[in-house]
Amino acid sequence: MKAAVVFDLAQGPVWADFTDPQPNEQQTLVSVRAAAISHVVKSRASGKHYSFDGRLPFGVGIDGTGTLPNGQRVYFAFPEAPWGSMAQFAPVALQHCLPLPDALDDVTAAAMANPGMSAWAALVKRAAFQAGETVLINGATGTAGQLAVQIARHLGAKKVIATGRNPQVLASLGADACVLLTADDNTIGEQFAALASQQIDVVVDYLWGHSAELLLPILAKRSPGHSPIRYVQVGSLAGADIALNGAVLRSAPLQLMGSGIGSLTMPELLQATGEMLAAAAVGGFTLATTPAHLRDVAAAWPLDNSQKRTVFLVE
Repeated sequence: MKAAVVFDLAQGPVWADFTDPQPNEQQTLVSVRAAAISHVVKSRASGKHYSFDGRLPFGVGIDGTGTLPNGQRVYFAFPEAPWGSMAQFAPVALQHCLPLPDALDDVTAAAMANPGMSAWAALVKRAAFQAGETVLINGATGTAGQLAVQIARHLGAKKVIATGRNPQVLASLGADACVLLTADDNTIGEQFAALASQQIDVVVDYLWGHSAELLLPILAKRSPGHSPIRYVQVGSLAGADIALNGAVLRSAPLQLMGSGIGSLTMPELLQATGEMLAAAAVGGFTLATTPAHLRDVAAAWPLDNSQKRTVFLVE
């Protein structure tokens, strides 16, 4: 079969022949229709993600949409290595296939699944978000952050605060308050302090790095009351490490946690994805996409950016 295959970690995926998968009794063979690039997929393709097992060559992609042998449309995740989702066919465990709502087309579902799962899992599974709470999305201008704003609204957030470096996208999100992260530290700190003094219940952080270094001490000092502030670290787009004084965690009821592969089990991640896809169909979530043919993966791969979700169509 044809697939997007990594032969060289420095080169990236190319359209090539790859061994036909032979599913076992616990698996099914999905005929793939669409699969999207995500930060996890890009990191795995370069060999930098902690879940990469070191084997070469391998198929790219961890999830997508397609049809089962009986014709049912599904979202599927975690094909058995070394096969990936960006291929004509993928061997997938039966429990890793979820029926797709009729209201979601293949491209939209493939585009939303990974970033929507990360937002839903962070808010619902890790932070145990409750309707009426205030949420801050740190890094809301990327695709995952844009979906997180919509999901927080759908779940009944009292107030949504969005941060980001792109002023146009930030203004388009419809958040109750915005913090532009291109401002100087004093300005950002003053805005964070004013918002924290009005109460922030949950933070979903896609950036980490310097913005987290500014935000965490302010949350500890300025947030009123003694209700725990649940800070969920999802991504590290602004830096993998931060400097954090231990007194910050000792001086306030901050709950610092992560959300992703490992902090949640595979069944929990799949459940979060299914719940998010059902909510997307009801709530009309939107996400900008850039469709491309999978045969053009080598050319399209380096053009991917965080503002739109590149979705490969399998022919």
